[in-house]
Amino acid sequence: HNVAQVPLVKDPHLLRSVNVDGTQVLLDACIDAGVGKVVHTSSSAVFGIPEHNPVLPTTVPKPQEAYGHAKLAAEWACLNAAAAGLDVSIVRPRTILGHGRLGIFGILFDWIADGADPIVLGDGRNRYQFVHADDLAAACLLAAGRPGPGVFNVGTDRFGTMRDALANLCAHAGTGAHVRRLPAGPASLAMRASAAAGLTPFAPYHWLMYAHSMWFDVDHVRDQLGWTPRYSTDEMFAESYDWFVANRAAAATGSSPHRRSAEAGALRALKRVTGILPLAR
Repeated sequence: HNVAQVPLVKDPHLLRSVNVDGTQVLLDACIDAGVGKVVHTSSSAVFGIPEHNPVLPTTVPKPQEAYGHAKLAAEWACLNAAAAGLDVSIVRPRTILGHGRLGIFGILFDWIADGADPIVLGDGRNRYQFVHADDLAAACLLAAGRPGPGVFNVGTDRFGTMRDALANLCAHAGTGAHVRRLPAGPASLAMRASAAAGLTPFAPYHWLMYAHSMWFDVDHVRDQLGWTPRYSTDEMFAESYDWFVANRAAAATGSSPHRRSAEAGALRALKRVTGILPLAR
């Protein structure tokens, strides 16, 4: 079950209607039809900013914005359905990359393709985990073939800091872009204010998490599903970027928010002046 409204929607009522109520409708229909297995794709947003890393299977979810709360409520619906006898597994992916995967990343790729410098908040040394769409799909299929309910947190096991991820992407692109930095506190406030004014596409999860570390321990997924991620952060960023460059015109008009670049808004102006900011070293 992958149908969901994304964080960029910024509408708590729509998030609940689709992500929670829609999930409940699906689960009820599955119970009525005698469906043998359901795999629900949740989100790492259910953990908000984790107090400790890595996030373990036993870590208690503590969402901090509307999207995370909606995804957690959908998980509760799944757990209730499991208690009623439906075989439901929950898969929580870290931030997803891969060919055709854009959204807010479309803005990042646009900047780098044009030689504009991407920005980290703070020193960029926060460790941040991603997962490739193909690795996520593999985990979902393995979960579907495993009898009995389960909860699986999935992400790559080869990742580093946000600064390194962007620096390696800049090197791959070869456009002369370099990673710059902004103070985390003021920049997060600016992201929040500009989004509230409708000037930028940021959702609360973006300004909450961009400067923070988050990664899953995936040993339980290896042990229970026999799953191993194929892609490193650098590999999935390179693939996503290359797809964007090859499909740049289509990326501006895609029907899915996952396959369409987010509207840059006021970020177009920032794109022109990032070169004056200090380098992230």
